[in-house]
This record gives sequence, structure tokens and C-alpha cells, in this order.
Amino acid sequence: MTRALPFSAPWLLAPMEGVTEPCFRDLVLARNPAQSLGGAYTEFVRVSGAPIPRAVLARQLGPSRFPQPVGVQLMGSDLAHLARSAANAVAAGAPLVDLNFGCPSKRAVAGCAGSALLREPAALASIVRAVADAVDVPVTAKIRAGYDDASRVEELARAVEQGGAALLTVHCRTRAEGYCDEVDWTRIARAVRAVSIPVCGNGGIASFEDLERMRSETGARFAMVGRGALADPWIFSGRRVDSGEAAHFLGDYAEAMRVRGGLSPRAVAARIKQLLRHWTAGGLVRSEADRTSLLREQDPEALLGQLEAAQAGLGPSSTQRTPPVSISATHALQ
Repeated sequence: MTRALPFSAPWLLAPMEGVTEPCFRDLVLARNPAQSLGGAYTEFVRVSGAPIPRAVLARQLGPSRFPQPVGVQLMGSDLAHLARSAANAVAAGAPLVDLNFGCPSKRAVAGCAGSALLREPAALASIVRAVADAVDVPVTAKIRAGYDDASRVEELARAVEQGGAALLTVHCRTRAEGYCDEVDWTRIARAVRAVSIPVCGNGGIASFEDLERMRSETGARFAMVGRGALADPWIFSGRRVDSGEAAHFLGDYAEAMRVRGGLSPRAVAARIKQLLRHWTAGGLVRSEADRTSLLREQDPEALLGQLEAAQAGLGPSSTQRTPPVSISATHALQ
């Protein structure tokens, strides 16, 4: 039986390793209303030698609850361990469970998990079926368009459907293509035509306008944003923020990682840099030279000090009547 999806809108935040832990995810959910951001997933939880305990999965979900559902994403190949982990995720409060068949890392492939399963559609279907039979919430699955090429995307899509998934997400790049700049949305459209379950398109969404364009061009019912949300956490609503509000997001993220996550200043700075590699929101990073300077800053306190100065100089109530101030220019504000 295919279970109804709980999403409140067609735009979804992608599961991203090392990114969509509760600190970042909660900030994005809080800044996008449920009518624009329909749901999110945890970063993937690797299932290998034993089922993942309920307490671990509860930490992945985090203490906060929003109108939008947050699903737990699992990655592995052991049917019994995945099924038990999925049941534990539901017991921890997960309203849906996602299966990762797209991670292209060498470690995942070596462990016959993630995108390695794109070479075995029958095994992929068996995993989906084992998990779907173990829980009473919707099970979704995320694939890439293929392993070395996209010639079997229809076969992979049908395998997910046959396994009992309520939703298929298709990242339009293959494992071999990694995260290259080029995207081919026709692969998503091929998957849409091959199955009757809803399809979510993923890959190459860089702006709010791209969300509806993907749905229009591919026929996908949902669209999922990954790196585009690192560049602009407001991408789901299309809201244009100023530099002060953009700086406050990064400041709130740093504070959450320090207080809730217990991270050191160096670890916090590394996470902030992970966003700054992509960041476009609010004109905060005004040039690639600014971006390079920030990413090369070796002193965590100096990087975080620049961020604090940007917040002090342009608060959330500021407007764009004056030119935006970039983080790397904020030493003048100190």
C-alpha cells in the first residue's frame, strides 16, 4: 500500500552529508513558511554492522518540530538492519523514511551502498520493499540518474516503484558525473514517464524561479534543493533578504553549532566556510575575491569576528537603500 506523503508544499530541502544536521536544517525551516518549503530530510545515517538505535536517530531529527515534516534518510544494503533502523526512526518520531541510493563516495560504493546499488535494480527494489514492509509511514527513495550513464534510469525508477516507495527522487547527474556543473533534466522527465508514483527532481536548481521551471519541464510533482539552499536559505520562498539578515543567518548558525552542537571555534568556522563556498544571499559576499579571502582565513576567531561585525553594522531591519556591505569589508566597522 502506498502511503500519503505529508509534505506541505512541493519544494523540499535535500539531505546533505555534513550539512542538514539539526542546527542548519532548523534555521532553514524557521525562515521558510510551510506553504513554500514543504519538508526536509536528515543527513544520511549509515547502516552497516547493526541497526541504528532509536536514540541516535532522535538526535538526527533534533528536538525542534516544525509544521513541515522531517524524514530520516538511511543508507545501507543489509535488509534486516535497514528495516530495524527504519522502525527505530519511526519510533523516534520520523514521519517518513528515505533510502539513499545516490551517494557517490568511494566508501559508499565499496560498501555496496549508496550509488553502488544503481548497478543492481533488483537489489534496490528488495531494499525498498524490506523497509516499506517494516514501517507504517511513507518510504521514499533517492537515486542518481545512473551509475556510469543514464541509460537505465527508467529501470531504476520502476525498481523503486515496485519496492513500494511512495516517492522517487531523481538526482539528474550520474554517479560518474559527481557534482559537475552540467545538468540534464530530461533524465528526470524519463523517470516521470516510467512510473505512476510521484517523482521529485533534484540537481541544478540555483534560484527560486528554477523550482517551478523544473516541474514544468520535467513533469515532476516535487523539486528538491541541495547546494542552492547553501547559497540562499530563502530560495524556497523567493524572498530577497538584505546583507544584515544574511549575516544574521550565519551568526545564528555559528551560535547554534557552538551551543547546541558543542563545536569548537575551528569546527564552527569550518562549517561556516562550507556555506560561504556557495553563499549568494543578501549580497553579503560581493565578489569572488571576497569569497576567496574568507575561505583562506586561517584564524577562526577572525572569521567569526568579521561575521559579528557584519551583523552589528547591518541588522535584520536594515534595507537596501544603502549599498550592501560585504563580510570581508567589515573590519572598518569594528
